Amino acid sequence: MKNVTLVLGASANPNRYSNIAIKRLLDKELPVVALGKKKGKVLNVNIADKRQDYKNIDTVTLYLNPKRQEEYYNYILDLQPRRVIFNPGAENDEFVKLLEEHKIEPVIACTLVMISINEY
Repeated sequence: MKNVTLVLGASANPNRYSNIAIKRLLDKELPVVALGKKKGKVLNVNIADKRQDYKNIDTVTLYLNPKRQEEYYNYILDLQPRRVIFNPGAENDEFVKLLEEHKIEPVIACTLVMISINEY
């Protein structure tokens, strides 16, 4: 799989935006993996509850508040994604600065909107 999106903060709850994002990414036939607090499944995507050594991560889309992101800073940097999307409520100036220092593009946007206007 190439150009994989990691949904961080994924939930099996169909009312959560992370869940909807997984479904929309799949609708566009984009490869997706998911990491959340609890194991679960969204269509054919398993939600892992422990960090995985994913390969070819192009995009990390964050569904975690800034405080919960801290424990993932090094994990995300080690994945070396091309970009990290900060969805509404996930904005984090400290992490944005860290990403920029590591030549990773921070994107302050909504994944669902980006997909809907074909700018993903």
